[in-house]
Amino acid sequence: MTGPGICCPPLLAGNLTLSQAEQLGALLRVLSEPVRLYMLSLIAAQPNQEVCACELVDTLGLSQPTVSHHLKVMYEAGILTKERRGLWIYYQLVPDRIAALANIFG
Repeated sequence: MTGPGICCPPLLAGNLTLSQAEQLGALLRVLSEPVRLYMLSLIAAQPNQEVCACELVDTLGLSQPTVSHHLKVMYEAGILTKERRGLWIYYQLVPDRIAALANIFG
């Protein structure tokens, strides 16, 4: 209801709480780097949604330290898990975090 001095009706309830918005905002900041977003899409496209860090170096044309840095940032944000298998580290998507990203806008 509007009245004198009131410009707009009250907002409807949103899909997110402020806390959820802050958490998702942090994830979106991590993924705002185009290389990280591309890496995430490459990992998501794999049948088991995982890759060895070494596979991304040639695919992206980036140095191993650069690829490792981006994977570390996504791991620390909770978007990826990692598992050491011998000399190699495999990174896998965290389904709940990806689902949260997919459901941001309803």
